[in-house]
Amino acid sequence: MEKQWAELTREEKRDERMKNYISPPDVKFRDARAEKLYKERVTRMMKVSRCQEPDRVPVSLPTGNYPAYYAGWNFKKMMYDYKALTESWKKFMEDFYEDMDSFMGPGFTWSGRVLETLRYKPYKWPGHGLGDDVTTYQFVEEAYMQADEYDALMKDPSDFSFRTLVPRTILAAEELKNFPKLSSLMGMTMVMVYPFSRPEMRAAFQALIDAGAEMEIWQKELMAFNTDMIAAGFPAGRGGMAVAPFDVIGDFLRGTEGVAIDMFRQPEKLLECIDMITEQTIERLISSVNAASGFSVSFPLHKGDDTFMSRKQFEKFYWPSLKKVMDALIDDGITVSLFAEGHYNQRLEYIGDFPKGWVTWMFDQTDMANAKKMIGDTCCISGNVPASVMITGTPKDVKERCRKLIETCAPGGGYILSGGCTATETKNPDNFRVFMEAAVEYGTY
Repeated sequence: MEKQWAELTREEKRDERMKNYISPPDVKFRDARAEKLYKERVTRMMKVSRCQEPDRVPVSLPTGNYPAYYAGWNFKKMMYDYKALTESWKKFMEDFYEDMDSFMGPGFTWSGRVLETLRYKPYKWPGHGLGDDVTTYQFVEEAYMQADEYDALMKDPSDFSFRTLVPRTILAAEELKNFPKLSSLMGMTMVMVYPFSRPEMRAAFQALIDAGAEMEIWQKELMAFNTDMIAAGFPAGRGGMAVAPFDVIGDFLRGTEGVAIDMFRQPEKLLECIDMITEQTIERLISSVNAASGFSVSFPLHKGDDTFMSRKQFEKFYWPSLKKVMDALIDDGITVSLFAEGHYNQRLEYIGDFPKGWVTWMFDQTDMANAKKMIGDTCCISGNVPASVMITGTPKDVKERCRKLIETCAPGGGYILSGGCTATETKNPDNFRVFMEAAVEYGTY
C-alpha cells in the first residue's frame, strides 16, 4: 500500500517532487549528446545542492540581460519583441553550450506591452521613464501602504490588496478603489454586477483583460523556449520565486524609509503583520509549487544584509519569519535557494541551521572563506565573482578570481561557481567562457 503524502519523509517528498526534473516528461531530446549532457548536468547540480562532491564544480554564468546585447540588440527590444527575446537567449546558450550547467532564461524580461497596458507604477523601463539604452528596469519604491493602514491590511488582506494596493500600483485599474468591499458579496453575489454598470469600472477590468491576453502571448513564447532548451540538454529549475515576509512590507508596502520608521515607532504592529504574511506565504508557496509540479523556491533577499539593520533587528524582525517559511517548505520536500544581496558576514552564524543539503545560499559581497567555514557543512554555497571584474576586467582577471574562489570553496563539495550579481554590461564574451575553463581546470574532483 502506497504511503499518503503526510506519511512520507521530507527526503521521500523531495524525491517525488524531483522526478520530472530528473526525467522530464514529454521531452524528446535533440540527440544522444543532448540527453547525455542533460543527465550529467542534473546529476552535477543535484549532488552539489546536497553538499556532496560532483564530478566538478558546476557553473552558473552571471549573464543577466547580456544575451540581448550578444545578439546585437538591447533590453528595450527584448521587452517588445518576444521572438527576438527568445532567439537572443537561444543564440547565447548554443554558443556557450559547454559553458554552463544551469541557465537563467528570459523570464524576468517582462513584456513592455503588459506594463504599458497596466500603467504599472512600481517600474520604470526603456521608453517609460528611462532611456532606450538602459539594461534593466528601475524599481520605483514608494509607501503604497500608509503607516496607519496596518489594521486595515490585517483585518481583511484580500480586500485591502484588491481595493487599495492594486489601484495605487496599477493605474489602469485605479477605479477598483470604488469597487464594493469584497465581504459585501457574502450572500448577495448580485452585488458583484452593480459596479459594472459604470463605464469606468468596465474600462478598468478591460485593461486587466487586455494585459492578460498579451501576457498569454508572452508566456507561450517563453514556454516554447524552455521546452526547446530542455531538449537541447539544459536543465530548467522547476519552482517559484518568493519574497521574505519582512521584504514584502519593506519593498512593496511601506518602502525602505517607512519600514525603518515602523521598526521604531510601531514594532509590535509590524511584527503582527509579518506573522500574518508568514502564514500566507507558506500556504501560497506550497500551493504554487504543487501546481507547477516543482521542487524548489528561490528568494532574493533585499533588506536583511549587514548594512540595513542591526544584529538585534535581524534577530527580531527579519530572520524568524524567513526561517519559519524555509522550515515549512523543507518539511514538505521543497528545496530552498536564496540570493543574499549585499553583505551577510554578520548573518552567517544564523543562516546555516538547516538539515544538510536542503538550502543553497548565493552570496553577493559576503566573505566566501567564512561562508564555507561557517555554513558549508550544511548548505550549498554559490558566488561571488564581482560584476565589476566581469565588466571591466580581462579574461585573465576573471579566471584568476574564479581560481581563488574554487580553491577556497570547492573542497568537500557543495560549491557552485557564479557571479556576485548579474553582469549585463560585460563587453567581452570571453569573460563568460573562462568561467567554464576555470571550473574544468581547477574544480574537477
